[in-house]
Amino acid sequence: MSAEIIHARTPAELSLANAFDGSKARLPGNAAVAKWREDSFKIFSASGLPHRRVEAWHYTDLRALMRDALPVATPPDAMAIDALRKNFAAADAPGQRLVLADGFFVPELSGGLPAGIKVRSLASVLSEGRSDLIALLSSQDLAAGDSMVALNAALMQDGVVIEVAPGTVVEKPLNLIHATASQISSAHFSRSALIVGAGASIRLAEWGHAANRAGTVQASQANACLIVSLGDGARLAHTAMVTGTAANSVRLETMMARIGAGAKFDSFALVSGIGLVRRQIFLRFEGDGSQASLSGVSLLGGREHADTTLQVEHAAQGCMGRETFKYILDEEATGVFQGKIHVAPGAQKTDGKMLCKAVLLSDMAAMNNKPELEIFADDVACGHGATCGGLDIDQLFYLQTRGLPLPEAEALLLEAFASELIGGIGHAGLIHDFSGKVKAWLSSRHSWRIPDRSQA
Repeated sequence: MSAEIIHARTPAELSLANAFDGSKARLPGNAAVAKWREDSFKIFSASGLPHRRVEAWHYTDLRALMRDALPVATPPDAMAIDALRKNFAAADAPGQRLVLADGFFVPELSGGLPAGIKVRSLASVLSEGRSDLIALLSSQDLAAGDSMVALNAALMQDGVVIEVAPGTVVEKPLNLIHATASQISSAHFSRSALIVGAGASIRLAEWGHAANRAGTVQASQANACLIVSLGDGARLAHTAMVTGTAANSVRLETMMARIGAGAKFDSFALVSGIGLVRRQIFLRFEGDGSQASLSGVSLLGGREHADTTLQVEHAAQGCMGRETFKYILDEEATGVFQGKIHVAPGAQKTDGKMLCKAVLLSDMAAMNNKPELEIFADDVACGHGATCGGLDIDQLFYLQTRGLPLPEAEALLLEAFASELIGGIGHAGLIHDFSGKVKAWLSSRHSWRIPDRSQA
């Protein structure tokens, strides 16, 4: 005789169940999509919000950290769109852009697209029922069993589907802007796809933007998913600025990427200023001789919590992967890095390296590292590592003897620590923007500490 253990649902889980029941009839999609949504919510409902006993979420106990679920966002009205238009004009936002406002694609704020790129809203794709695109959007084998990816599939409201024609070369970045337009705290569920044809080349830059009409930025809960498909010989350079000012916000980002033969994929993210962030990347090398580089910098203070979780699967031969992430943690911030390199049988000549480095500026800050290797081939070169510590006291002392005040000396070392990865973005304008964010964060730190050399 076997017994089934049913966990007690939290208020957040009950709210999400009510949100799905109340909105599923209005969510876009044909009958097949509706069934996909129902099946996805069953996966979420079976396990609920992930918690410490779920290995991949051990250090980010979402069931404990997310007590309540905010109401699901509604499409932005004309007033919200007009406010965003004015914000973009004042901020001199890039003209070549796609805008998601509270998770909904806003064509009137988007534009400047070059030839060779086709863009449609997720809602229209789901309603049209184009089988190849829906198959790509619904293929979650890379993140099988992840309840938050399943929840995203169940409640996805909108997003963008970007198709880059084979052989297309786009020089300027295509900007995907995630805007918060609502005047009330709300939850956003978006799912987007980027399909890069064989031999094509593009740079996608993701940004966050908050329309501040009432003098304050409202907290939000966002669950966003980006699905990437790179054809043979394609090139994709991706950056993400995951920043904000609402301390109680929750942002969950999932990227699922498939890399074709001879393709190249580079991705960099800067994380700062959001209460709870989890970025999870599931990447699979599906064609021989491809390359991928995943990197990022997290700048955390207060009680911010940032989690980067990677699963890199080498399913083809002769592929190279590089994963490098850096954290700077102050006050009571918590950083999490989990990364697994999986080399499948037959994936010979794999070259994979994973590294995480963290600098702790406070005795109350915490860093959790868990890099892993899982190798089932015998002709590979793989390695992983993690370091965690404070700033070098001798380097600080040296800079002070050269006339730099302690705050400037500390900022100089921290800027150099972060800039090593930012410099690899490969685009002067984006390097300038990301470097500016790092400098602004360093200059805003308010608790400079003089190191005790007697303990050295």
